[in-house]
Amino acid sequence: MMLDTYHRKHTYLRISLTDVCNLRCFYCMPDESYDFMPMKHLMQPPEIEMIAKVFVELGVTKIRLTGGEPLARRDFDDIVLRLSALPVELTLTTNATLLHQHVGALQLAGIRNLNISLDTLSPERFQQLTRRDKFSLTMRNIRMAIDRGFQVKINMVVMKGVNVDEVLDFVAWTKDEPIDVRFIEFMPFAGNRWTGEQVFAKQDIMDLITARYAAIPLHQDPHATSQPYAIPGHRGTFAVISTMSAPFCAGCNRMRLTADGKMKNCLFSKTESDLLSAVRGGKPLEHLIRENILGKAEKLGGQFGDVPFENIIGDQLVNRSMISIGG
Repeated sequence: MMLDTYHRKHTYLRISLTDVCNLRCFYCMPDESYDFMPMKHLMQPPEIEMIAKVFVELGVTKIRLTGGEPLARRDFDDIVLRLSALPVELTLTTNATLLHQHVGALQLAGIRNLNISLDTLSPERFQQLTRRDKFSLTMRNIRMAIDRGFQVKINMVVMKGVNVDEVLDFVAWTKDEPIDVRFIEFMPFAGNRWTGEQVFAKQDIMDLITARYAAIPLHQDPHATSQPYAIPGHRGTFAVISTMSAPFCAGCNRMRLTADGKMKNCLFSKTESDLLSAVRGGKPLEHLIRENILGKAEKLGGQFGDVPFENIIGDQLVNRSMISIGG
């Protein structure tokens, strides 16, 4: 069991496999000419497997693979099949553009749940946001995932002046499809030029939705990042991840491992523990992991205090870019 000083039990590990992505969403990548990590600096499949085994021995029951775009790794199938042998729930976050190339390995590995990032239902806006012409491919692969029986969650980052006008379109999508749409408040990371004025907060989202639909709250897991809602007559559901306006840190059970093997106890933590160097140096990991967990702040990495999100200055945040942390 891994407990921090606030008595939170940590059972969920998110492993970033790469900082490479074939899209260029501005809120994730600092710029088009981003310098990706050299392959030799990344965890290799046996190292990922070795580190994951230690976390499982310490109590981890769920592992999510993230990126960048995790399916962009040429050895993704090897990695996912190695991890599938561990006694954990294995899941994946992806932009779905490469999903058709790896769906067989995902099914063989026993993955049943996919989180798919999609911020617009407009082909033109998709190209503006991602700087790539892959909307049709993305939608085909989402269709394929649904038809193959995956439980699909759609992650939409909602931003004022960008895609607020599509919130109701995403809710309408849940009427005939068994998808779970999760609206995510825009969060600050190095290089993404975040300001509080761009955040369309949870209450704003709920006001917009409930003006048209009757939203019924569903059971909420104590470790969940969002409160799910059902709409009568809809096959799917929706939820809001309110990191900025209503943080859910009290029930946090998450840890993160970056693609270069650094452990972060929070998405916003300043400090990291170098597990990969320890592995390559033949040193044990348990003490490093436990020490990292004990250093976890009460909320939001200890960076924002009790300052309302509207008053946070994004440029003063000490952190990596989102793509180098892992989604």
